[in-house]
Amino acid sequence: MRQRTPSTDAVVAATPAAARPVARWLRGDLWFDFTQSPLAVLAAFVALLCVGGALFAPWLAPHDPFDLATLDLADSHLPPAWLADGRAAYPLGTDDQGRDILSALLYGTRISLMVGLGAVTLSVLVGVTTGLVAGFVGGAVDAVLMRTCDVMLSFPPILIALLVDGVGRLLFPHARDLLAFAVLIFALSVTDCVRYARTVRGSTLVERHKEYVQAARLVGISRGRLLRRHVLPNVLGPVLVLATIQLGQAIVAEATLSFLGVGVPPTNPSLGTLIRIGNDFLYAGEWWITVFPGVALVLIAMSVNLLGDWLRDALNPRLR
Repeated sequence: MRQRTPSTDAVVAATPAAARPVARWLRGDLWFDFTQSPLAVLAAFVALLCVGGALFAPWLAPHDPFDLATLDLADSHLPPAWLADGRAAYPLGTDDQGRDILSALLYGTRISLMVGLGAVTLSVLVGVTTGLVAGFVGGAVDAVLMRTCDVMLSFPPILIALLVDGVGRLLFPHARDLLAFAVLIFALSVTDCVRYARTVRGSTLVERHKEYVQAARLVGISRGRLLRRHVLPNVLGPVLVLATIQLGQAIVAEATLSFLGVGVPPTNPSLGTLIRIGNDFLYAGEWWITVFPGVALVLIAMSVNLLGDWLRDALNPRLR
């Protein structure tokens, strides 16, 4: 563990009060471990690059790929700029509709990240709540909740996502984009929340027998406040690691559903939709339409998973 030095303490003391939490984190063990891992730094750089490109897509994209008024079919099927017949205006080429691949990647990454973050957020909220209640209350409540989780785990996640998404489209055939995104996020989080529930339940079973929980009960703290203020902070470590890893898995799952044609609406194509579109022209030699979205998907998923692996090792006291 890194030792504090007078210089770092002096820096923190001289820092304004509003910025002191950031200063303490920068001199903490987690940041020190991060700076000592070149792989984690590289993964963070790639992840920030992808997230930054998605957030600032309207300003970074050379063209608006979803503005039909700006599309020209005469510019369709153009190769990347460094190949013969390529144009500098389209660095990564164009697709069958004349859309700029680079611009489509930036906007598609934004949609994939939005769906992935939404699925992870919903999974965390439902799974953590279920795990806390099951582990702390116990008895019949614990048995019913965990057996329900076991039933959900017996089905492949992609099949449940397909089922939920298909039922949602059947119930809302003329749904707008917002409702379609909500159905997709719900479909991706149905099975993923089980992982959080089982993880948090195991940690809660350990925490509820500790002295601070018994002392809180003796002083009359309500069960809800006890769970929220005392037990929850002590079980969030594994949840943070699991959420980081699941983000990459949710993005890949969304791409899989979009590739199968049941993902995001066609008017807002994600990386999976772009890969599916390019797959139709792959054997015609127009590889750039599907290869570049595939590379972007791999980079996002790999960087997030590498960060999750590093965070798991960094938060494990046995590896220190």
